[in-house]
Amino acid sequence: MTEVGREDLEASGEQYNPGEPTAPRQAACVILLRGGADALEVLLVKRNPAARFMGGAWVFPGGAVDASEGRDDAAHRVAALRELREEASVALDDPAGLVAFSRWITPKEVRVRFDTWFYLAPAPDGVEPAPDGEETVDARWYAPAEALTAHERGEILLVFPTIKHLEQLGRFPSADALLAHARGRDVRPVEPRVLVSGETARIVLPGEPGYD
Repeated sequence: MTEVGREDLEASGEQYNPGEPTAPRQAACVILLRGGADALEVLLVKRNPAARFMGGAWVFPGGAVDASEGRDDAAHRVAALRELREEASVALDDPAGLVAFSRWITPKEVRVRFDTWFYLAPAPDGVEPAPDGEETVDARWYAPAEALTAHERGEILLVFPTIKHLEQLGRFPSADALLAHARGRDVRPVEPRVLVSGETARIVLPGEPGYD
C-alpha cells in the first residue's frame, strides 16, 4: 500500500476519476538492461516537464500502441521497440527477442488509463542512449536501488508503477539473472486501486488490505 496526497496524484497527470471508468489504451514499454552476469542497471528517461501527463517523471521508454498496429502481442512488441528508438535513440532489431516481464493496468479510479506490457531486453554493447529532446529530455542508467534512493531524496521523480517495478528488479543480482527468471514465466495482469479519503489517496495492489 502506498499513500499519496490528492495533489501529488494529480500533479503527475493521473487525475482522479470517481465516475464511469475510462477504457484503457494499449501500451508497451521496454526495460533496457545492462550489466550481463556482473551487475544490473536499467535505462530511465525523463519525460519533458512541460508534458501534461507525467511531466518530469523518469520512466521506462514506452508509449501507446497505434490503433493500426492491432492489439496482439506482436503489436505490443513492435510498439515497444518503436518507442525505445524514438525516446532513447536505441534500435533493437528483433521484436521476438523481447522478454515479457509484466502487465500493468491503470486503476479504474484514474482518468487517463493504459493497459501496458513491460518487456525486458539486454542493451547492445556500447549503446549510448540519448533523449529525443521533445518527449524526453534526459536519459540515464540506474541500478534499481540507486533510482529509488534518488527519488526518496527528491533528486528525480518516479511514479507508482515505475517504483514498484524498480523494487522488483532490485531483487536480482544481475541482468542475466533477471532475464533467466523472466523467460517462460506466466505474466498476469496487475491492476492497482486508488482509495480516496479526504485529501489522501491510497494506492493498493491485489492482495493488500482494502483492495477488495
